[in-house]
Amino acid sequence: MPSGQKGGFATYWTQFGQGPRQAVMIHCALAQSSAWGGVAQYLSGALTMTAFDLPGHGRSGAWDASCGEMQALTAGIAADFAREGPVDVIGHSFGATAALRMAVLWPERVRSLVLIEPVFFAVATRDRPDIAEAQRAAEADYAAAMAQGDHERAARHFLAIWGNGLAWEDLRASQRAELACQMALIEAEQPALHDDVGGMLEPGVLEALQMPVLLLEGSKSPPVIGVICDGLAMRLPRAERAVIGGAGHMAPLSHPAQVSAEILRFLRQDSAPALPCQKHLPHKIH
Repeated sequence: MPSGQKGGFATYWTQFGQGPRQAVMIHCALAQSSAWGGVAQYLSGALTMTAFDLPGHGRSGAWDASCGEMQALTAGIAADFAREGPVDVIGHSFGATAALRMAVLWPERVRSLVLIEPVFFAVATRDRPDIAEAQRAAEADYAAAMAQGDHERAARHFLAIWGNGLAWEDLRASQRAELACQMALIEAEQPALHDDVGGMLEPGVLEALQMPVLLLEGSKSPPVIGVICDGLAMRLPRAERAVIGGAGHMAPLSHPAQVSAEILRFLRQDSAPALPCQKHLPHKIH
């Protein structure tokens, strides 16, 4: 698979599908580009998708503070894949916030946005401080472990809230060690997610975006996600909402068929270029 400098950073990427529209996909923290494989199987007749490993993830380069602020860096990498024209941008969790940042910085490169479970906690802090405080309480054990430098315990608590339901004890020792090391990346995301260092909540910033936006959440996700989607829907002029029944935060992995169906429904509303009708698309390509 290809690799090279994107957004000034050593980046690894892969492509899925052979559809008529170009898309860029931004995965969640602690994952890698292959996490989109399940969704991509369903979208391959509609989209040609480029998915890249975030800084410090997978086969992309290592990240440290000298590389730049994590969300802005990720948005810049994504934007580099859209130099030849606007693309559909699909992001999950932290990747959804980076997709939104890309739309703010390079709106001419974004044809549409799909924001799956965006963890833009600053929205909740502004709109529903009670819910934001409840989420901070739910993450108190994670915060305490990080403050004590116990990154393995922090990773265990983090995955209990935001993971795919797999028990910590069921992970291989090598996986647990890698996740513990990656807690530094989670901390690197916090200024953008909690403090809005990108200024996206400043008056008129999100309100100026004119591309269509799909806000997608799981019905079993933490309540803060619904509050964030409420706030983004209020600010984004062309936003619409959808809920994946029975799904939690990791909906693209646990419910790829349902997530893909909502994405296809949303994208078919934009007629240029046209997408194949769903009845002509395979339910899943093996």
